[in-house]
Amino acid sequence: MPYVTTADGAEIFYKDWGPGTGRPVVLSHGWPLNSDSWQIQALFLAEHGFRVIAHDRRGHGRSTQTWDGNEMNTYADDLATLIDTLDLRDVTLIGFSTGGGEAARYVGRHGTGRVAQVVLVSAVPPMMLHTPDNPGGVPVEVFDGIRAGSLADRSQTYRDLADGPFFGNNRPGETVSQGIRDAFWLQSMASGHRNAYECIAAFSATDFRPDLDAIDVPTLVIHGDDDQVVPFAVGGQASAARIKNARLLVYPGAPHGITDTHPEQLGRDLLDFLTSTS
Repeated sequence: MPYVTTADGAEIFYKDWGPGTGRPVVLSHGWPLNSDSWQIQALFLAEHGFRVIAHDRRGHGRSTQTWDGNEMNTYADDLATLIDTLDLRDVTLIGFSTGGGEAARYVGRHGTGRVAQVVLVSAVPPMMLHTPDNPGGVPVEVFDGIRAGSLADRSQTYRDLADGPFFGNNRPGETVSQGIRDAFWLQSMASGHRNAYECIAAFSATDFRPDLDAIDVPTLVIHGDDDQVVPFAVGGQASAARIKNARLLVYPGAPHGITDTHPEQLGRDLLDFLTSTS
């Protein structure tokens, strides 16, 4: 299986789909998942001629479960190792949820010399946590509850997320398949316990506002307005307002996990963006 090795010796697993000569699209996944969560979009874009690369974040999936480095700076540097090792250029960075933070922090730390476009999907920037200078954020008690659940019974915590807010299955009339919910649980349980636990702070308390200010390439922001994990006003709406000339697409009534609940719409919107500014 393909891996790249980081400066501290971590091995980062990645998939490389589609024609090797296609323009590269790099996908960063959400918490506590892995690159399998992108499989619908990866196949769709690869079949349309793009070279699609999706990696497992350190501590998740098939990558090394390091003890340290479970924070955004290291995640972004791991992403840079992947892009540099494969010598990718003219890249479209697409980040879902926590992966959107990873993509933003990559730009903040490594610039856009290799990046042509950025897409944030249900993403955690600009900053999720409520603080004095981020009064619209999510109270820390919410994240403390996720941490407590992870320590007490992380398997059931992941079940509860999949059965409820992640896919909006707790809304009247919603019937997200058992298969989709099982896939979420399976991927989540493949993450390292410490890695996933520490990642909660990484996605919730990291301030991505300076990173968004550094984005100087065409950017698409996609967010559901019924996202119960990263509320629309906290995430997509605020990011689109902050990033210079960003385009915002709102999915009415859509939950957080739109990669699974709205795959056809998301695929079309990604392809339109990739081709309209190529």
